[in-house]
Amino acid sequence: MIVEVRTYRLKPGTGEEFVRVMREESVPLLERAGITVLGCGASLFAEEGHEEAYLIRSFASPAEHREQEQRFYDSAAWIGGPREAIVSRIEQYHTVVFEADEAGVQAFRATAAGSS
Repeated sequence: MIVEVRTYRLKPGTGEEFVRVMREESVPLLERAGITVLGCGASLFAEEGHEEAYLIRSFASPAEHREQEQRFYDSAAWIGGPREAIVSRIEQYHTVVFEADEAGVQAFRATAAGSS
């Protein structure tokens, strides 16, 4: 399995609405598309004057990651749904992908669920 951690530096004053749209609109769409979301939310710490958020997802393989992500981001549900509300609030983002075993993914999911 692989885990993807995406961090977002947000435009000033947009963090609360970004996280709301992510949790209430984007994450349900991701999950309906078969993408496993392990967690999302606002960063506890950010550089002074910046708002930051994160999205953590898991996939069975790098190939599944590419296929599911392309299908999701090309979908009418994303494009006609929360896309603009999400993208318009992002200054920049960074993604890290690493391998993890099923037990590690499940432990992370339990930890992330407890902090929501």
